[in-house]
Amino acid sequence: MIELGTELEPEIPVEHDAPWFALHVRSRCEKVVAASLRSKGYEEFLPLYRSRNRWSDRVKDVDLPLFPGYVFCRLRPATRLPVLTTPGVVSIIGSGKIPQPVEPEELVAIQSLVKSGLPAVPWPFLKAGEHVRIEHGALEGVEGILTAVKKEFRVVLSVTLLQRSVAVEIDRSFIRPILPRSAVHVRDQTKDPNYQHSTVR
Repeated sequence: MIELGTELEPEIPVEHDAPWFALHVRSRCEKVVAASLRSKGYEEFLPLYRSRNRWSDRVKDVDLPLFPGYVFCRLRPATRLPVLTTPGVVSIIGSGKIPQPVEPEELVAIQSLVKSGLPAVPWPFLKAGEHVRIEHGALEGVEGILTAVKKEFRVVLSVTLLQRSVAVEIDRSFIRPILPRSAVHVRDQTKDPNYQHSTVR
């Protein structure tokens, strides 16, 4: 029996095929927002990394967001009001007033990184560099940009919509370069018996 004056929140269907969106949330509210969305029936994703904080009298390991100020959530833009009214949510990232979904392959790469358990850290956003694919280990199949720091190799994974990146240390033997499409096209042309090389003078 429902008492008079009791308001029921509308039931939110769980749509596992809905696109992933990035939510801009208030500083240090990422975990609270993620828990609230989960309690409402939404599928959320808050990637964390382990950081060691040192004080004068103690050392403590804490879990911090890989993308500070953001929480990922599956949703339908037409029914986004329950998400926007969640305490701590500021907005849904997009172009103007139109929410833009996160690139699926980018989010899958971040999810694979979290599931692997490998240590990762936030990293400056990279757009250019040597593109590589990880061929072995827990991140097999993941693609990113290779960078080297103090003779240690890291693969940088990015979320273009946020202009943010994360980096994971990787064994150099686990990766191989990915040829640009233009290079692949030229190489394929040279295999064509009808292909004729010409030089512009």
